[in-house]
Amino acid sequence: MSAESIKITLPDGTVKEFAKGSSAMDVALSISEGLARNVLAAEINGEVRDANRPIESDSDVKLLTWNNDEGKATFWHSSAHLMAEALEAIYPGIKFGIGPSIENGFYYDVDFGEDQEFDHSHLEKIEAKMLELARQKNEYKRSEVSKADAIAYFKKKDDEYKLDLLEGLEDGSITFYQQGNFTDLCRGPHIPNTGFIKAAKVLSIAGAYWRGDENNKQLTRLYGITFPKQKELTEYLHMLEEAKKRDHRKLGQELELFTFSQKVGLGLPLWLPKGAKLRERLETFMRKAQVKAGYDPVVTPHIGSKNLYVTSGHYEKYGADSFQPIKTPNEGEEFLLKPMNCPHHCEIYKSKPRSYKELPVRLAEFGTVYRYEQSGELHGLTRVRGFTQDDAHIFCTEDQVKEEFIKVIDLVLYVFESLGFENFTAQISLRDPENKQKYIGSDEAWHKAESAIIEAAAEKNLNTVTELGEAAFYGPKLDFMVKDALGRKWQLGTIQVDYNLPERFELEYTGSDNQKHRPVMIHRAPFGSLERFVAVLIEHCAGEFPLWLTPDQVAILPISEKYADYAQELYNRLQSEDITGFVDHRDEKIGRKIRDAEVKKIPLMLIVGEKERDNNEVAVRRHGQGDVGTMSIESFIDYFAKEKAKSLNIQ
Repeated sequence: MSAESIKITLPDGTVKEFAKGSSAMDVALSISEGLARNVLAAEINGEVRDANRPIESDSDVKLLTWNNDEGKATFWHSSAHLMAEALEAIYPGIKFGIGPSIENGFYYDVDFGEDQEFDHSHLEKIEAKMLELARQKNEYKRSEVSKADAIAYFKKKDDEYKLDLLEGLEDGSITFYQQGNFTDLCRGPHIPNTGFIKAAKVLSIAGAYWRGDENNKQLTRLYGITFPKQKELTEYLHMLEEAKKRDHRKLGQELELFTFSQKVGLGLPLWLPKGAKLRERLETFMRKAQVKAGYDPVVTPHIGSKNLYVTSGHYEKYGADSFQPIKTPNEGEEFLLKPMNCPHHCEIYKSKPRSYKELPVRLAEFGTVYRYEQSGELHGLTRVRGFTQDDAHIFCTEDQVKEEFIKVIDLVLYVFESLGFENFTAQISLRDPENKQKYIGSDEAWHKAESAIIEAAAEKNLNTVTELGEAAFYGPKLDFMVKDALGRKWQLGTIQVDYNLPERFELEYTGSDNQKHRPVMIHRAPFGSLERFVAVLIEHCAGEFPLWLTPDQVAILPISEKYADYAQELYNRLQSEDITGFVDHRDEKIGRKIRDAEVKKIPLMLIVGEKERDNNEVAVRRHGQGDVGTMSIESFIDYFAKEKAKSLNIQ
């Protein structure tokens, strides 16, 4: 191979030879013109770059399209620049903060200045301008700029936010990107040209303090999304409308599951009777599964001595930004609201001498914990200040780690399958190798823990992604990212390996060699938190819970008052069979009672009148399906048992 040639290795292992200075777009063209037309960017040796940047040495190359997350991110970041160009054309003198891509779309923080008014009525105008500019197919041109020239450019433009960003950048690392009449300070990467953007929507506007500091000026944050096809935007907007209907805050209120009270405090949910039933059923379901899997239940206090969390390391990491210590009348005595259950469980493990023959020790608790969240971060049940974890900690030997980890994965999969979560990805969260000071524990311990997780996930054939820098400060973890019925991703269950807390709490067991050894600790919570899990479940099933889980499984609807006694007798009988619900004794016509039960999403309606009373029967209706037929009470109980078993989603 000549010195002017380079070798390009593709993801399938194919090696191709190109002239030095060729681009990823050249690589794409060598495969097919059709592929090249769809390439948005490229991953060169693990770094996402512009598809037209020269490649100067042998490299691993992955071509990125709309079908890759990295491709979408590049598309949306480029769209943020397009929106900025549109804004500058409509509002001369506007100033720009930052405009990153986010999970769905992008935003740009802007300062319209004192003289320009902006409101929601302007959004369509911005969208139209974006598409007008997109049709020009302007290239995104990258240029390296000296710090002095960059400062001079933004001083002339009078953009103090870009000047503020430049202060933290080193000379030689600064790049500009230009498309059309707009130039921005940006690292990139970007798509080849604006022509890829065929559909645009400015979704919402919000306030955002510059650099997230409330002491700074509040800017206007414009959220947007774009697509390479109009059809995809139409589908996305339909999904958003559907999401509004499924919003757990709305449905939680309508179905009388939970509420919030300013007097009780922000982020502290109050579970109403029906919501409490739902929680109880989830807890019972998990308790049974845990007992079967060899866990022992424990109960710990809602507070703990401050020293407990100093020992665990939680106070050092979170103390300043959390609920402040509770002082007692005793001088120097301080307690903290429990932010984690793990230190308490360490002390339970430590309460007596342990032998290798006892291990693994599995301790489980539905423990309520408290963490301070800023009021702006709170959101229904998904982000609260008090929540209950289906928490458990396994104390085992190093040789048992992988086996125990696999058993926990099995438990998580059982939970997901039972509740109809079929689409999920397991995220392997490792520490950031470039920033090890963020974590506690030795390199050796981290290596062992990370290897155990990777091997266990591989053995269970999980669909995984690996994220560097996403580990907990005390150990790596496996987070389960679940997709709901609308395709949205939620982080639910988590499993974490921890070599560090046993060290901090000086946990021991006597080994077969009669010497003292440290156990390894595994943290796990298949639900994550009950609050978040219920929120996701509500939105996943649109409030139509599986029969086994729903708080009111039946509504007994007497046609008139004459059949109230029979309805009550029926209710009592069903209660004795652990079938829950209510009798609608209102003086309303039966049609109204049925409609109201449908709105409340009651799975089964039992209509009783003269014929049903005389024959000891019930007329059965199914929510959303209509009449099932008339059957005896015994037949209905059998029918219910079969439908309940079916609703567990496991045959």
